[in-house]
Amino acid sequence: MSKWRVFWVPKPAPIAPPRLAVLAGWADLAEREASTGIRPGDPILLAPDYRIDELLSLYTRSSPFRRYTKETKRNYITDLCLFFNFLWRRGKVWTQAAESDVDDSQFWRQRSPENPVRVGGNKWNRELAALMNLYTWATKPGNQFLTRNPVPVHRVVGRHGQVVDVPDGKAKDARGSNVHWLTPRTFRLWVNVGLRGYVADGLPSPSWLGRMEGRNVAFVRLLTSSGMRRLEGASLLTFEVPSLRLQGSRYYTGRLAVAVTRSKKARTYYVEAQVVGDIESYVESSRADAIRAAQTRGRYNAVPSLRLVTRVSRGPKPTVYWRDRQGVNGRIALTEATADERMTWYTEGPAGLEPLWLWLNEMGLPLQPHSWNNVFTAANQRCRAVLDPEPERHLDPHHSRAPYATPHSCRHSFALYMLVILHHLMDQRFGLSPQERRDYRLLYGDPWRMVQDLLGHAFLETTRERYLAPVADLQLRSLLTTAPLFREGERPALEMDEVFGRLAREAEGIQDIDTKLRVAPQAAG
Repeated sequence: MSKWRVFWVPKPAPIAPPRLAVLAGWADLAEREASTGIRPGDPILLAPDYRIDELLSLYTRSSPFRRYTKETKRNYITDLCLFFNFLWRRGKVWTQAAESDVDDSQFWRQRSPENPVRVGGNKWNRELAALMNLYTWATKPGNQFLTRNPVPVHRVVGRHGQVVDVPDGKAKDARGSNVHWLTPRTFRLWVNVGLRGYVADGLPSPSWLGRMEGRNVAFVRLLTSSGMRRLEGASLLTFEVPSLRLQGSRYYTGRLAVAVTRSKKARTYYVEAQVVGDIESYVESSRADAIRAAQTRGRYNAVPSLRLVTRVSRGPKPTVYWRDRQGVNGRIALTEATADERMTWYTEGPAGLEPLWLWLNEMGLPLQPHSWNNVFTAANQRCRAVLDPEPERHLDPHHSRAPYATPHSCRHSFALYMLVILHHLMDQRFGLSPQERRDYRLLYGDPWRMVQDLLGHAFLETTRERYLAPVADLQLRSLLTTAPLFREGERPALEMDEVFGRLAREAEGIQDIDTKLRVAPQAAG
């Protein structure tokens, strides 16, 4: 069956002389696209009859659509194509949709027994949001390409007193967030097996290659230690990572740029000294090797969008000064540079050009932020292959012995770690009385609010209800009363394993490896 397809406008690159007659006359394609307002990163939607819808092209070039992040654009366009395909089978295009079409689409997507791949409430609500945004744009005054919005809505009062339009078809079974947690020892197991190539007996596999092991371990530990989102951690530049100091420190601080955070607010992040050491080891080993290989092969000389950073000013608002291949000089505040801009920044190293983007692929080029999903997927697959006995591997996924992680579960788990540790410090290690605890919280803040600040959440409810829902109603102080006090030289992560194990037994959604989940060495796959 023919379907709607989407093509993404690539970044400009030199077009070689056409070798095929059909390509003749297209050397000025970039100029033609620019003259119509088409930019790199814009989607081009092709109907099943190979026609391009003019109104859809206007929508994807509109200000509302262009304000979305790259990931949101891709998600929404994918969701729109699903609905367009549904309409196409009914002999309709999107401008002919009626309310019944949206209702029928929801039934098919969520509840129809004839649909072999039904979706949950979260996924449908995202698809509905994509439709809502498209049809709101098409029917608003000044556009009015359609006379009626086929997505019925009702109005509610938002948390700030504003009136908000909410689609009537919004799923009621949607979870606030797809949240799951791993206890510290479970994350250590996941890293060792999935990223370091260990087998079930706790030793490295002789057949393990692990070409980018140092990079992958450093990135995952960065997210787990700091609570960064995937894009935030993936967009760091080499000089934005704190350096280890001779006098030592348990935690180091850095700043996240406004442009790479979801809230569009700069914030300070904290990262453990051991993680900083992991990053420095990666920079000096596999990253340096990849850069040398790329320089030898001349890969950096072929990057058309390269911008050579000539200077970074110091002060409260650092500014990056650069020069492109055409000799054009530019500057931008460091905190305002997007991930796409950061990937174009290079510096002149001892042996030639080097990327300032911290995380590189094996070719020595900047690793796209979304590529980290592939790293997590491969690690999850290896954990299942190694830790799941063969009879259960395909038959009983609910009793899998293998831990499962995503970039966002690193952030969720960080929130859980910090909440428990902060409660422990406040209630036990400091030995505070109830009155002293009250005074301490008035002066320094409640642990919940401390975690909120570390995560960069605008609302405490987000921290409580989504990230820390399993422990929101637990009496943490009573759980922690049996935990041993920290002694000089002991590692808190290991001392707290028993506490996290108890939390996992009493709360839903926390992954922990206890005695019944341990796998014998002979079960390794």
